[in-house]
Amino acid sequence: MQGIVRVAPSILSADFANLGAEIRAIEAAGADYVHVDVMDGHFVPNLTIGPMVVKAIRPHTSLVMDVHLMISPADPYLDAFAEAGADILTVHPEAGPHIHRSVQRIKALGKKAGVSLNPGTPAKMLDYLIDDIDLVLVMSVNPGFGGQSFITSQLKKIEAIRKMIDKTGRAIDLEVDGGIDAVTAKAAIAAGADVLVAGTASFKGGAAHYAANIAALRG
Repeated sequence: MQGIVRVAPSILSADFANLGAEIRAIEAAGADYVHVDVMDGHFVPNLTIGPMVVKAIRPHTSLVMDVHLMISPADPYLDAFAEAGADILTVHPEAGPHIHRSVQRIKALGKKAGVSLNPGTPAKMLDYLIDDIDLVLVMSVNPGFGGQSFITSQLKKIEAIRKMIDKTGRAIDLEVDGGIDAVTAKAAIAAGADVLVAGTASFKGGAAHYAANIAALRG
């Protein structure tokens, strides 16, 4: 059953010189999650942040800290991000030799486990994982940089995963990330998404506009 639509602003688009204030502002504006994009310049062509930044921003919000690990290998860093304050840790099947083992480790750390599928990764990858995870993140752009255009072929994948999730009867977030704006958000929600990651669309215009930005994504 599709849940209430939640919005997860990606701090990649925030003002990094004022990150604590930015996160407090998006929480006040009605955000549901804080989405943290961790990139290693190897698994994806960009380099962002590590556990120290997650630890630094944790005291600034009571929201769910949704940490997307676009790093390879991911396993050696799971403990550090968990200790830094992540609530959800999301990994890619391609980022390590044993995705099920990665999921087990995240759960053992007392965190929610997510699996992210790149645009070329099929929904079928979840067949033997879906019963063990708490979140599926569908990438609607190729990961690495903000500001890319939504890949519409991913809507069919979202629909397929929605059916998989509903069949389990479990509360599993179906999150979509990449090119999300007021228009593509509607298409993603119609396909079955219930968590929207948005960087540019959340943070545009400055703090005075964050509440309206977030409301527009919910539709």
